[in-house]
Amino acid sequence: MFANFDFDVIRRSLGYLFFDGMTFTLTLTGLAALGGLVFGTLIAMMRLSSLWLVSRFARLYVDLMRSLPLVLVIFWFYFLVPYIGQWMTGSSRPVRVGAFASSLITFTLFEAAYFAEIMRAGIQSISKGQPSAASALGLTYGQTMRYVVLPQAFRNMLPVLLTQTIVLFQDTSLVYVLSIPDFLGAASKVAQRDGRLVEMYLFAAVVYFVISSIASFGVRRLQARIAIVR
Repeated sequence: MFANFDFDVIRRSLGYLFFDGMTFTLTLTGLAALGGLVFGTLIAMMRLSSLWLVSRFARLYVDLMRSLPLVLVIFWFYFLVPYIGQWMTGSSRPVRVGAFASSLITFTLFEAAYFAEIMRAGIQSISKGQPSAASALGLTYGQTMRYVVLPQAFRNMLPVLLTQTIVLFQDTSLVYVLSIPDFLGAASKVAQRDGRLVEMYLFAAVVYFVISSIASFGVRRLQARIAIVR
């Protein structure tokens, strides 16, 4: 099976694959995870709000994002964001946003729906007595969430949040459809250039598998440690 397998094409492309492709993938994953977590936490708090309109809007947002294919959302934002920029700035032509900014906005908004549900579960896992006690001590709602509820919810949900980040890392390969040179896109370019599709796609699969497996192992260790602390 591997009689004609060319390992040299992989060796020659390592610099391009990791310094360009993987750097882009990890950067997009980190920024999208951070933005999705912040935005998702706000959505989670909106879903738990006593204001019906606010809660309903947050629920509709989560349901919409979770019901759409990610690749469709990527295309949608890639072509729509320039026109939104044109409308906001009053420009006479669509604003050039760029593939990276467009993909970052897409992943941030898309992942926020998933992070919101995770954080909502974490907030609801906190005993109702703690916010009541914080209120009795004179803390405002914002102070209670900031100093009492959210730190505990974040700690409880940290393994699940990291697991979702691993899924995000895998999903970033979909920016390949926009011809962005992420890790998979870089591997595809090398494969087409040298005519070595099997070698490059197999190597890309192995890299994704190794990184995801190591990260998953780390999450399991963290989950076990958090369980002991409890």
